[in-house]
Amino acid sequence: MTDKIAISDRAIVIPVFPLPNVVFFPKMQLPLHIFEQRYRQMVRDALEKERLIGMALLRGDWEKDYYQNPDIYAVGCLGSIAGVTPLPDGRFNILLHGVREYEIQEHILEQTPYRRARVVLREEMAALEPSYFESLKTEVAELARETVGERAPELIKALDDASLDGETWLNLFCASLDVSTLERQSLLEAKSLPERAARLLQVLRFQAAENRTLADRFRRGPDSKLPH
Repeated sequence: MTDKIAISDRAIVIPVFPLPNVVFFPKMQLPLHIFEQRYRQMVRDALEKERLIGMALLRGDWEKDYYQNPDIYAVGCLGSIAGVTPLPDGRFNILLHGVREYEIQEHILEQTPYRRARVVLREEMAALEPSYFESLKTEVAELARETVGERAPELIKALDDASLDGETWLNLFCASLDVSTLERQSLLEAKSLPERAARLLQVLRFQAAENRTLADRFRRGPDSKLPH
């Protein structure tokens, strides 16, 4: 399976793997270690069928209901199992390749030990206009160097990677930047690439402004106060 997966109907039933701190994006890769019995069964079932798993973010006070069916965000990302390593004790190491955003229409909590859902796949997003993509890269590069600096050299290196198309480049930064899980979920939920880019810029601009304020306070000494 690839990101050009042939799906005749955009409404499909998929297994759902909810996690507390993971937001998955199309065209990205996600390594996962599968150890819970219910999710081992999920992987075995997926390998016998279309090799598809939907990643979803847990929401709210999920800890108390983790072993049942806690709340999850409705928008997630469908992944295709691109690699799998079965381990002797029944666990798996798998690699997911992000395919498409989806939105849950109905939860299916019977028949399998893991959660499934009827979802509608988002339509494939239109590519970024070349001129907009170039201006986006310029601003993101400036802001990322200011906010990330030397803490993420591989991410900074990717700023100038001409081999990446607009969606891959944008999703790479959305998936990799040091932002909160909820901010990352908001980036995933954007309904177009320009909207996702605008949300990313908003986050980066806020981080940059916050860094400048803290740096200015440091220069002025410990008795200075942050502006209200």
